[in-house]
Amino acid sequence: MCGLAGVAWTRDGVPPVRSEIERMTDRIAHRGPDAAGCYLSHEANPDDAPSPGAALGHRRLSIIDLAGGAQPLANEDETVWVAFNGEIYNYRELIPELEALGHRFHSHSDTEVIVHAWEQWGERCVNRFRGMFAFALWDHSSRTLFLARDRLGKKPLLYRLEKDRLLFASELKSILAWPDVPHTVDPRAVEDYLTYQYVPHPRSMLVGIAKLPPAHTATYRDGVLTLQRYWTPPYAPAQVTRDSYETCRSRLRDLLTEAVRLRLRSDVPLGAFLSGGIDSTIIAGLMQKLSTRPIQTFSIGFDIPQFDERQFSQLAATRLGTEHHVQVVEASALAILPKLIHHYDEPFADSSAIPMMYLSEMTRQQVTVSLSGDGGDELFAGYDRYVGVDLATKIDRLPRWLRGAAGWSLWQKLPARVEQKSFRRRLKRFLAGLSEPPSRRYLKWISIFDSQRRDDLRSPRLAGELLGENGLRYDPAEFIDAAMAEANGRDEMTRATCGDVLTYLPCDILNKVDIATMAYSLEARCPFLDHHVAEFAATLPIEFKYQHGRGKRILVDAFRDLLPTEIIERKKMGFGVPLDHWFRGELEPLVRDVLLSERTTSRGWFNPQTVRRLVDEHVGRAWDHSARLWTLLVFELWQREWVDGQPEL
Repeated sequence: MCGLAGVAWTRDGVPPVRSEIERMTDRIAHRGPDAAGCYLSHEANPDDAPSPGAALGHRRLSIIDLAGGAQPLANEDETVWVAFNGEIYNYRELIPELEALGHRFHSHSDTEVIVHAWEQWGERCVNRFRGMFAFALWDHSSRTLFLARDRLGKKPLLYRLEKDRLLFASELKSILAWPDVPHTVDPRAVEDYLTYQYVPHPRSMLVGIAKLPPAHTATYRDGVLTLQRYWTPPYAPAQVTRDSYETCRSRLRDLLTEAVRLRLRSDVPLGAFLSGGIDSTIIAGLMQKLSTRPIQTFSIGFDIPQFDERQFSQLAATRLGTEHHVQVVEASALAILPKLIHHYDEPFADSSAIPMMYLSEMTRQQVTVSLSGDGGDELFAGYDRYVGVDLATKIDRLPRWLRGAAGWSLWQKLPARVEQKSFRRRLKRFLAGLSEPPSRRYLKWISIFDSQRRDDLRSPRLAGELLGENGLRYDPAEFIDAAMAEANGRDEMTRATCGDVLTYLPCDILNKVDIATMAYSLEARCPFLDHHVAEFAATLPIEFKYQHGRGKRILVDAFRDLLPTEIIERKKMGFGVPLDHWFRGELEPLVRDVLLSERTTSRGWFNPQTVRRLVDEHVGRAWDHSARLWTLLVFELWQREWVDGQPEL
């Protein structure tokens, strides 16, 4: 696991000096504390006439071939160079194949596989890789820069295209280290962020800086950047398996076991995150079965019961026989906020990043690599919201005159007790979405600020900047619409899971894990997101995954021997922190001081009266606006550090 940064330029471009590339990589030293490297084509070929070139910078976290895997790394005649972030898990299988084709290896590193695969297969080399990766490759012979990102978006890669050059890096902060890069906030990205709690690819929060989408490559040649998608998950109706449930259950067991086995390849200590949920318990259980001694597992606990999973993680560890490490943390938003804002160098409002940071810090004290259960919910219909999709689909089948009656009947059955207030509001939100088309309904349910709340929040300035030349307002729903459309012809729940695999998973979950773990120089590996497992899950009919109001049916049945009954039957618990309490306690002064300040309101993004109402309603317990207040607070603190250059805390 590493970090990369660099620049490519045209014949008319100005080659960089080494210190400019080193400044970019110094910004991401946390991603690779073990070594730093730099390659500049004009230094390597000083006799060349003015011509296109590239500079690659790298920070290394040593995982495989500790002695011989320094980067940037070249082929035999040093005409091809690569800077790589991630792991190619099937590198041992590719080496003999490439050697048989005449290539010669000088290291035992998975990185060297990339340069020889490029020589052999060109841009199609990415189809041969099984792993998580983002890399930049310079081919001096063809004066081509090639960028690539893994299929499911586990590793990030951003870029900025200018007149005579292309800047690229693992993190936004590296590109911002380049002289004179504007720090101009994109109004459309603001609208996206309010909707999703993250900025979806390919946009970033800053104008002119983009994210390479998952499963895409980019070729920069003669000043022209060309993007191409090389993989699509098989959600099309024609690809649904006709195999029996028993056959699929056995196949899933084999595929996931193999995915875990490949991810145990390492020259440094490994462990596993173990929350005591179904997904993390399965991954830890498979690791233990493949190990000759107890593996190390890690979890954190809180003194607040509704956020504490210690009893379940310990139950799983005892069942599996792991060497379990638990740390009880007193999660303090005031203590962790500066680190969050700095490392998530775009505004990122998923508050589970807080416990993820604590867990990563704890785990890194013992191991350098940790396996996780990320991806299981999206691939196997594990989120509670899919129950709502199922119920809405059933209501949609009713005659139009009966749909209103069905909604009213559900509303009448709601308990009236005060402690059921949040449940009543969730069901009210569910009922309000029934009149929408399925993809818009789903977005309404998952949005932080739905369309009506965004209308109330926008300032006249922001509303005006979102209008296109045709007079129509920018619609952030296009992102989820396009993702769900890839499963058109399938049932609505499969379309929702497909949408999450292509949006929420890479933009939220995987981004959260990558930034939090790399902040502490820890590598996270996700066996569920082996593309063989993901492809198989996409072909399964929904009844194999979801039945009688519960998801993960086939997953539980395939690995029942690893799962205590209490874990199978437990209610799903989010990996969260007590935001609602914080905003009525330790964070209330900060929220008022920041969100209602002249400095914030003068930016002109939001209606100050709406923001004040959100604060007052939450503090007065009239409504739980904690996720919305967190979204606004993170956005403003991000602007203070990354736009103003004046961090608040």
